[in-house]
Amino acid sequence: MIQDNSPLPLGQMRVLDCCDRIGQSCGRFLADLGAEVILLEPEAGMTSRQRPPLHNGESLYFAVHNANKKSVVVDLQSGQGREQFLTLVKSADLLIDGGELTGRGISHEEVRAANPQLLLLSITDFGLKGPYKDFIATEAVHAAMGGFLSRSGIAGREPLLPPGEMSYETASIQAGWVALLAYWQRQKIGKGDLLDFSINDAVSQLMDPAIGATGSAAVGRTPIEMAPHGRPVVNRIPGEMPSLALLYPYYKCADGYVRICTLNPRQWMAMSDWLGPDHPLTDPKYAETAVRIFKIDIANALVADLVKDKTRVELVAEGQQRCIPIASVTKPVEVFNNEHYRERDLFTEVPFQKDKGMLPSGYLHMDNRRIGIRKLAPQLGENTVDVFKQIQPKVLACESAKLISHPLKGITVLDLGVIVAGGELGRLFADQGAAVIKLETKAYADGLRRSSDGNPVSMTFAQGSRGKKSFGLNLRSKRGMAIFKDLVKKSDVVISNFKPGTTESLGIDYQSLKEINPAIICAESSALGSMGPQAKTMGYGPLVRASTSLSTVWRYPDQEDGFGDGVTIYPDHFVARTSATAIMAKLIDREKSGIGGFVDLSQAECIINVMATEFLRESIEPGSMVPRGNRSEFDAPNSLFQCRGNDEWVAISVTNDQQWQALCDLIGNDDLKNNIGYVTAEGRVARREELEKIVSAWTCNFSPYEIMQACQESGVPAGNMLRLSEFLGNTHLRERGFFRTLNQPTAGRPLDTENAPVGSSELLPDPDITRAPARAEHTREIAKEYLGYSDLEVDALIEAGVLETGSPGDAGVMKQKIKTVLVSHATKAFLKFRAFREQSSG
Repeated sequence: MIQDNSPLPLGQMRVLDCCDRIGQSCGRFLADLGAEVILLEPEAGMTSRQRPPLHNGESLYFAVHNANKKSVVVDLQSGQGREQFLTLVKSADLLIDGGELTGRGISHEEVRAANPQLLLLSITDFGLKGPYKDFIATEAVHAAMGGFLSRSGIAGREPLLPPGEMSYETASIQAGWVALLAYWQRQKIGKGDLLDFSINDAVSQLMDPAIGATGSAAVGRTPIEMAPHGRPVVNRIPGEMPSLALLYPYYKCADGYVRICTLNPRQWMAMSDWLGPDHPLTDPKYAETAVRIFKIDIANALVADLVKDKTRVELVAEGQQRCIPIASVTKPVEVFNNEHYRERDLFTEVPFQKDKGMLPSGYLHMDNRRIGIRKLAPQLGENTVDVFKQIQPKVLACESAKLISHPLKGITVLDLGVIVAGGELGRLFADQGAAVIKLETKAYADGLRRSSDGNPVSMTFAQGSRGKKSFGLNLRSKRGMAIFKDLVKKSDVVISNFKPGTTESLGIDYQSLKEINPAIICAESSALGSMGPQAKTMGYGPLVRASTSLSTVWRYPDQEDGFGDGVTIYPDHFVARTSATAIMAKLIDREKSGIGGFVDLSQAECIINVMATEFLRESIEPGSMVPRGNRSEFDAPNSLFQCRGNDEWVAISVTNDQQWQALCDLIGNDDLKNNIGYVTAEGRVARREELEKIVSAWTCNFSPYEIMQACQESGVPAGNMLRLSEFLGNTHLRERGFFRTLNQPTAGRPLDTENAPVGSSELLPDPDITRAPARAEHTREIAKEYLGYSDLEVDALIEAGVLETGSPGDAGVMKQKIKTVLVSHATKAFLKFRAFREQSSG
């Protein structure tokens, strides 16, 4: 247990948590950051207190999701209880409703009337408006309808559900980001809000977004261009752009598997040297990914032969010595025993009756301490008396009653972030009105600027850097460093995701920058965090997934090499939201303290905390954290089922006896409904194979949409597997205002882009969607407006190589450029595929 009692950034915030089935992780993250989070429970307690997995009758799920919270029992069915509840509402800043209030007889209108300054964050599966607003979901349903299931697994096999509850866990962190943005706005204008937050919206934005930024290996292609309809193929199709699965391959070695990423020229040249002087890809032209990608099957075969007789430890050591990104595909037990994670206090020992478990403590470090578990999940009603004794209504003294345009207007962010996790973080702040200055230099270009067609602003870069300004600055020069420090004096936040140690070597780490500006907030994210024995290990998303054992459990149970995460870029978008929420907490704290701070985020630790329930169980019940495929361990039928058509699937999740009876009625099988062996969840789980055959025989006669609609109308959670080719036409997302238009001249056409992180809000206006910059496009503007330089001074600095300028970036110039650009392979393939789909559907 973390014993540090120093103040935390959200120490003045009171949160009422009415989440049970979904959303508890949002309150838990806010509690980790210091908020007083009060779990409001009925007299019988939250149902999640009995949610599996159980250990000696105690819910491991509840223990994970409610640490650091308080428990207050309120009987909302009685007049006195409702009075007590409304008294609590008057004392709170935020109430999180996971859909429980309506079921307990309390309307949102009644809550807001009791406290007009209250923020009411409604977390539901599909939001408060839209065609699917009354649908109910499960993890499987969200994976299917969020667009990433269709890309999970291997072509030729059924799609593969990721392990655990990745959809709900990651979406809950985005809910925390929304809550703190609204809280920041509310503190200034004194107005409450009803925030309509949809899990489905969030999953579509941050798990594996169909229209979001993709990794550098995509060479500018959009997710829809790379995988419009299905899962990655194992072998490259001649003449077609290879799948990302072939760029991030798994290699069988003497004692398991390793994963290797050679993306930039330097990394491939190091690998080429390791392969020896006589292999067929020694020509320097193959150092470029855009060239080597069409020989990737040969490259992978060469590496496979090199590693097959060596152990994981040997390969990782050799690869790191050669500066080649490599990781062992670890097992859960190896995560517990990892020296690096131990030194970073990743796990907390917690008691469970006679046993002790190891629980991932929290998502990040802040100001040199783990932000995590300080107190175990509360006993039912443990804090009822104390909370009501100390209750006081909270009334804000507002700065202004007028709504400003966007919450972070006036905040300046220096953006050193690259690729997806870094670039996306800056974009989140730009969306909310911050002035985001992206610092770039030609010598170390952002990998997302690379494209297969030579486009100066690729479509994926445009998605990740919309709304920013680009400043060309050489940080390797003494004068360039002085200019950067001058910018720091005028800024609020500095973000980066370099290899740890880089900011220290440049002299721009937090310890150096706070001497210049004590109010500065620095946030770094990296594969394994900025400190610890393995901190300087190179890492990309695929390697991080391997080193956390996520890859090990995201696998077909019957296929040793059946890894399912071939094309995902998880956790990049999720990591950006986690960082953003932590930075927002520091900005809130800085309003009263005047002091900034340091946020240190490890991508690996984010993944491990998302799987906290599974890791806790594995520590108590070794061997429980294994690949489970598409079947729920605790319910049946709860899996994926094939539908009419080619590779069409639907998720159906029976989670209680009533849903089972409703499904039997839909199938029209009275014998099934009356069979005593299927009456209970235990009986259905024991006979899951025969049940799944029955359900499959029914679903194969209908489309996924027909099955989804019929099940949902009967109260059975179900969802179609959404293809990326269908994503932009999704009527529910369309009606919720999920999509906006990004006019990026270099694209040659308007781009669909995501809108806000919340469906509707009075305090959080939709982002102003403006194009991404050309490299160093705004150098002169920033040098003059932020630093006060004259034109002559700017000219001299450009001549000296301290400042850089790039393309002017106006629409006319950009349109002229793209007339000379050939349409890429991937775009041709996408257009051909779309025509085929339209012909087939016709």
